[in-house]
Amino acid sequence: MTLAATELACRAASVALLLVLAAALFSQFRHVLAARLGAAFALGSAAHAASYSIGVSPLVPAWHAPLIAVSTGNIVVFWLFTRALFDDEFRVRWWHGLIWGLVTAFSFAGCVWIAPGGNARFSVTVVNLIVLGFIALAIGQTIASWPADLVERRRRVRVFIVCTSAIYGGLSALLQIAIGGSAGDVANTVNTGVLACVVAIITYAMMRVDGADLFPAPAATPAILTQPAAVDESADQKLIHALMRLMADERIYRHENITIGVLAGRLKIPEYRLRRLINQRLGYRNFNVFLNNHRIEEAKAALADPAQAEVPVITIAMDAGFQSLGPFNRAFKAVTGVTPTEYRRLKAVGA
Repeated sequence: MTLAATELACRAASVALLLVLAAALFSQFRHVLAARLGAAFALGSAAHAASYSIGVSPLVPAWHAPLIAVSTGNIVVFWLFTRALFDDEFRVRWWHGLIWGLVTAFSFAGCVWIAPGGNARFSVTVVNLIVLGFIALAIGQTIASWPADLVERRRRVRVFIVCTSAIYGGLSALLQIAIGGSAGDVANTVNTGVLACVVAIITYAMMRVDGADLFPAPAATPAILTQPAAVDESADQKLIHALMRLMADERIYRHENITIGVLAGRLKIPEYRLRRLINQRLGYRNFNVFLNNHRIEEAKAALADPAQAEVPVITIAMDAGFQSLGPFNRAFKAVTGVTPTEYRRLKAVGA
């Protein structure tokens, strides 16, 4: 088989797998933001598989330019996808779309105007620096939010997806910047083969995890337990009692920078066991949500207390363990459906 035929076969395999993956995500989990972003990322990756070549060319066919632009803008989708994967409360804002539009528009302009005008190297360098920047953001978010994920199977797969995609994207961007001119048929064939393998590995990894774990449907917030849940294992029951004492009596959720590792240390158990306990016994999928629910319960009691009617909302939020007013307002409204001020007013009227 010639190099050209091999390259075409690898591109076709990648595009086919990505289209199937996008269709599966959208058909099965269309109501979950992370799945919709995952489907969009798969479609953008299909555009990348169809259009990407190593090296810089000043002349891009007209039909090729839109694919390259969408492929470039896909790095923004990747960034949003990683945020939604690790944060069930993440929501896409209008300015996210604006960022995607600006990156895509610059890439398109580079193909049809900047590169043909003799500045191909400049255009490609800027585009790939943007790609590297968003990859760095995605990796940073993954590192920062990964410990709070309480579902063991999806923790491993999520990190694998992010790291694999980031490594391939980062190396491709660096090669584009370093090589500059045409890289030749061999390099492009090797690249398409590597991409096909990356796509196949990610697809296989996602198939091995229950979709409900990777893309959980929106669900009601777990209730705060005043009494430990009934469990079979006496050891788990004792741990739940000890955990609830820390939360209710010591109010450890008020402590600054409390982590699941710190809490596991207080309970003298391995971190993985506490993660499994909170997830499987108490019904939480994220450690920060677990902490915030306890903080919000304290804040609700304070806001409903007539004796604290003159206490500023920010003071109540900080006393409960929140570091600033914005996150408190968002978390409070997500749980109660109203803002803290509205909640206080409703309780005062009903008193």
